[in-house]
Amino acid sequence: MRILVKIFAAAIVVFAAIQLVRPSIPANPATAELQAPEPVKNILEKDCYSCHSNQKRLSWFDQIQPGYWLVRHDILTAREHLNFSTIGTKPAAAQKAALYEAVNMIQLGAMPLPQFAALHPDAKVSAEELATLKAYLSPWPSSGSQPAMPAGGAKADARSGEVPAQQRLLASLAAVRPVANGLQFDPAFEGWKLISTTERGDNNTFRFILGNDIAIRAIQSGNITPWPDGARMAKIAWQRAAGSDGLLYPGKFVQVELMVKDSHAYKGTDGWGWGRWRGLNLEPYGKDAGFVKECTGCHEPVRRNDFVYTLPIAAITTTRQEVVNSRAATLPGSLPWQPLAWGAITMSVDPTTRETATLFGNDAALNAVRSAHESGAGRQVAYPAGAVLALVTWGQRDDPHWFGARIPDAPRSVEFLEIASGALPAKYRKFAGAGLTEVAADEDAAAQRTRFLLNLDPVELP
Repeated sequence: MRILVKIFAAAIVVFAAIQLVRPSIPANPATAELQAPEPVKNILEKDCYSCHSNQKRLSWFDQIQPGYWLVRHDILTAREHLNFSTIGTKPAAAQKAALYEAVNMIQLGAMPLPQFAALHPDAKVSAEELATLKAYLSPWPSSGSQPAMPAGGAKADARSGEVPAQQRLLASLAAVRPVANGLQFDPAFEGWKLISTTERGDNNTFRFILGNDIAIRAIQSGNITPWPDGARMAKIAWQRAAGSDGLLYPGKFVQVELMVKDSHAYKGTDGWGWGRWRGLNLEPYGKDAGFVKECTGCHEPVRRNDFVYTLPIAAITTTRQEVVNSRAATLPGSLPWQPLAWGAITMSVDPTTRETATLFGNDAALNAVRSAHESGAGRQVAYPAGAVLALVTWGQRDDPHWFGARIPDAPRSVEFLEIASGALPAKYRKFAGAGLTEVAADEDAAAQRTRFLLNLDPVELP
């Protein structure tokens, strides 16, 4: 009994002593707050400012050690990632991106932190409050209108003059410098197969998500939770540009990001190596290795999907929802070719019909694109006999993992163009409707679509 009393007394002494170890939590005045409508600011102040601002808001039980240390750590970490008291010092685009990320964290249940919300129920974001934030950020124009875009998309009918050769700032992709965490650039990424495409309305970009052979085999077998070691994914982004035909096309190249799975080499970053290279000169992103915190923090909400936001287009079934995009993969085996197994050349979006299309090519077509690219001819591609192009058009749906993005939905049509030899005309075929059955096209319509497919500009790549 005396031993228990001594233990209890010692515990009280220790408890009292640690109350004196109280590092401060800075509480500075706001210097540049977010400029937003009052209802939006009210929601952010109520639900986010406890951690993501310079204000110091502690409940009485937050003051008790050792809980105080944990709360202090969470607050300082949160401020480092997003601080609404200073966010106004950032460029408008960076402020907007931070808000989109915050909304996605909320809708995926990652914010506020579950342990924080359990003790601070007033910090929970209601469905009505989330709807208010989404309405404020909504990137999509009203029906019948189209966002203002820079010109520069593909020509729908004919090419107008020569396309200048793209300036190459690097003699070889192999010369690209690694990012600060040591991840090497992979010059083979341009030859990887398409996993999915994304239209990002939040930052006006189009994206190809490509995977190496290991990643593609993992998708086909459903072995993606977790992804196997050796899987590599590239996310390539271009600015959206308006074409003369009313469609939106990939414009200026923005960046390429890599995710490399190696559960041993990257054990400290969730088993993934992360890297980003910006501009046609592929400048490594990040001043130091600490940039990886941006990647791991952003991908934390999709931990159950092994930290991958993308829903691969795959004709497989899983026991969990929203792991693969099987709806977009429903191309019948009766088609003369299976374009999803080919490489991607470019994409487009029709904002009026809310459709997205990707142009695929067989090996002969892709080799012609690469030759034009390497020779400096840029977008002037001469497809040889034996080349086959396939334009797959899908409806669009909202990306369930990222507010502000849209991904392919069920396919609407598949158009094939088989390049013949000599003076023979290219053979055009279209499959559409229920089950994607072949649709007869008259001579004029076939000729028009043939010109359209041949004049689609390949995406700009480093």
